[in-house]
Amino acid sequence: MDLSHAYTDDARNARPLHVVERAHWERWLQTQTPSVRAWLESQHLTGGAGSLALLPGEDGLAGAVIGIGDPLDPHSYAHAPYGLPVGRWTLATELPEAARHALQLGWGLGAYRFDRYKTPPRAPAQLLLTEADAEADDLLTAAVRVRDWVNTPTEHMGPEQLEEAAREIAGIHGAQIEVIAGDELLLQNFPAIHAVGRASHRAPRLIVLRWGDAAHPHVALVGKGVCFDTGGLDIKPADGMRNMKKDMGGAAHALALAGLIMARALPVRLTLLIPAVENAIGPDAFRPGEVIDTRKGISVEIDNTDAEGRVVLCDALTYAAEQSPQLVLDFATLTGAARIALGPELPALFANDDALANDWIHAGQQSRDPLWRMPLWRPYLRYLTSHVADLANAGSRMGGAITAALYLERFLPADLPWAHLDVYAWNDSDRPGRPAGGEAMALRSAYAMLKARYAG
Repeated sequence: MDLSHAYTDDARNARPLHVVERAHWERWLQTQTPSVRAWLESQHLTGGAGSLALLPGEDGLAGAVIGIGDPLDPHSYAHAPYGLPVGRWTLATELPEAARHALQLGWGLGAYRFDRYKTPPRAPAQLLLTEADAEADDLLTAAVRVRDWVNTPTEHMGPEQLEEAAREIAGIHGAQIEVIAGDELLLQNFPAIHAVGRASHRAPRLIVLRWGDAAHPHVALVGKGVCFDTGGLDIKPADGMRNMKKDMGGAAHALALAGLIMARALPVRLTLLIPAVENAIGPDAFRPGEVIDTRKGISVEIDNTDAEGRVVLCDALTYAAEQSPQLVLDFATLTGAARIALGPELPALFANDDALANDWIHAGQQSRDPLWRMPLWRPYLRYLTSHVADLANAGSRMGGAITAALYLERFLPADLPWAHLDVYAWNDSDRPGRPAGGEAMALRSAYAMLKARYAG
């Protein structure tokens, strides 16, 4: 979705918009005319977070006031674009630079509606930007890309279309792109990716994007690109399959983050890997009990075909490590267990490096884009024991998010800093700035962490 219509540089007829924290409400109220004070007091307004009131004037509407929570949280402002009447609005409150950044970003997040198939019933109010924050604009672009890609049904967002999206972003930023598809995956030793995707009429593939100066620190991003997940022969029930167009949410995060890194010209050398498949049911579907090869040489017994994400990721992570990066980040809509543990809004972070984990958590606190660290409790590897192969892809229901992360860890060198984000990538219901559907989670904090590490 193009959100340029949520902003304007045309000040004509722009109405003033006051932004007030609850703690400052009474002080602000005393600066208003007696008629405005009486109007607001008659509604028993207190400036609470998420509140909004239109202000009367002699000729009708004189302006508006919104109550906010944390001024550095973009979502504090996200109720304004559709709470206010259509038209131009100009900030009437002095805000520090960081709060103006949050306002611009939050306005766009609040203005977003997925409009590929359905026209929104109204346009958002427009925020007057005399000096737009370029970084906020790039962050919004990344978040909107994730939302649009995840919201798009698999009919229009299969492995081919995910490849097209990667090629488009590569073209914008002058990145190199390589795609290994179909049986070529076997020839180039990506057997696990091929095994998961071979049953679909859409060929599985590994999308590889490379960008940056060879002299810069090397960062590898990996994203789970399961464009639809039936569960395979261990088929999901209908309610579990309903939203599985979102199972490429990890790929959406990794690709959007790559685009953001390139747009902001972070001084890194970037490798992006997306194993893109559809976990379909067909005559050639991989089966429970099969033993499959992996690029790492670790044999894997398939305990459950619905634990397919880790199977495609293990080949991609092995290949990422072969490129000798300084660190690896992977994003995946991997387990329901992470949602049971932390709920839908808090991504689960696993890392083999305390400094990397702490940096990302700190960045999440600073950017108001949180995540929560979970343990790589290695004794739980016993739940992935196979009697016929080196490893099982699943097993006990105990600690499901942990065992999934432990499975991935087996395919990386112990001395390579790595972080894995088990992300929901979805809003179950509508809230200001968080419309129901696809969502970017811990994307801004990932960028903030990389920026702090590599761009000071």
